[in-house]
Amino acid sequence: MDLSELGKRVQGLRAERRLTLQALAEAAGVSVSMLSSVERGEKAPTVVVLARIADGLGVPLAVLVTAPDEDRVIVRRAAEQDVADEPGGWRRVILSPVVPGVNFEWIKVTLPPGCDAGDYPAYAPGSHEFIAVESGTVRLTVAGTPYELGAGDSLYFAADAPHAYANPSHDTPCTYYVAALIMRSRMPRR
Repeated sequence: MDLSELGKRVQGLRAERRLTLQALAEAAGVSVSMLSSVERGEKAPTVVVLARIADGLGVPLAVLVTAPDEDRVIVRRAAEQDVADEPGGWRRVILSPVVPGVNFEWIKVTLPPGCDAGDYPAYAPGSHEFIAVESGTVRLTVAGTPYELGAGDSLYFAADAPHAYANPSHDTPCTYYVAALIMRSRMPRR
């Protein structure tokens, strides 16, 4: 990363927001001298300091560390997708590219007959999940209430409630897609 380019970005964003060096330093929780050194391109800030500056400016960290057009289009080839074969024989494929500062995932899940994919904890308020079933039947339980969805069905739920996925069929696999906007990092499944 070019430190002078980083400094210009920080300084430009600060100027757009009409913040003084002191005001941004306070909002970011960093010293004025550190912020000044970053803006002049004299000091390489740690990731923690960069994240604080981004928070103080109200922008994703990616805005500070990528060229303006670098993050406009991100291609993720099929061979680059993360595939997880889970206990119980089910498979999860993360289809969406990882975009720094964006908590969105698009996932394809295939559950074999009779498979229970487990329970997921409530996420932070403001989290959302959209489900679309491609084939078979999935039972989605949200806050203790089960919903059976067949091929072509879709469902939305506020993901700030505990939820679970299962294939109730004894002979047919199911495949469904999840589009998730999670307002914090996922916790381990129970």
